[in-house]
Amino acid sequence: MDKKKDVDDIEPGPAPSRPVDRFGFIKTEQSNSPEGILKSRPTHERGREERRIRKWRKMIGTGGSDWKHYVRRNPHVVKRRIRKGIPDCLRGLVWQLISGSRDLLLMNPGVYETLVIYETSTSELEIIRDISRTFPSHIFFQQRHGPGQRSLYNVLKAYSVYDRDVGYVQGMGFIAGLLLLYMSEEDAFWLIVALLKGAVHAPMEGLYQVIELLWRFLLSMSKQLKLPLET
Repeated sequence: MDKKKDVDDIEPGPAPSRPVDRFGFIKTEQSNSPEGILKSRPTHERGREERRIRKWRKMIGTGGSDWKHYVRRNPHVVKRRIRKGIPDCLRGLVWQLISGSRDLLLMNPGVYETLVIYETSTSELEIIRDISRTFPSHIFFQQRHGPGQRSLYNVLKAYSVYDRDVGYVQGMGFIAGLLLLYMSEEDAFWLIVALLKGAVHAPMEGLYQVIELLWRFLLSMSKQLKLPLET
């Protein structure tokens, strides 16, 4: 891929010398970390969470095979469960199903690979500059030229080529970075496409819910990282 050597110039993030929470961020306050809160839950609450996961798995089906059928038959149930919160272990898949990005991926085989390997972007140097500023306290993105920074670069570069009218905008890295914690590069790319440009089969109501969920999650993370996010 062109400009690969430029990614080597990214400054490495600090090595994680402290424990991390269940999301991969370095802990700042042990007592208030999500991991500490989770461990402090009573047994009956953990059991309730496991039951929620089983309900979601039944609703989704294997690899999302039952999702569209269930949404058509029980839209109010789906809406209620989304509002209660999507289980963390299923968020990546559910975001793709709600937004319609899974359909975009299936309709465009090989497109992402072509964008990453064979296309060039006028925003590549700007993307490289911003990569080390994206979630610097998360272990996935700290290593210079590591898998996290490489994946983040690929997704942002691919989108800047795919949608040249928008290109790359500072701040996109936080959306892409969040998605990469839950899914593969290609899945993250098509979800960004669905969020910014729309998807063929995605109901708009569901799309807005995904955006709201992503934004809430980013706001929560920004408080941990002390990053300003404008609303």
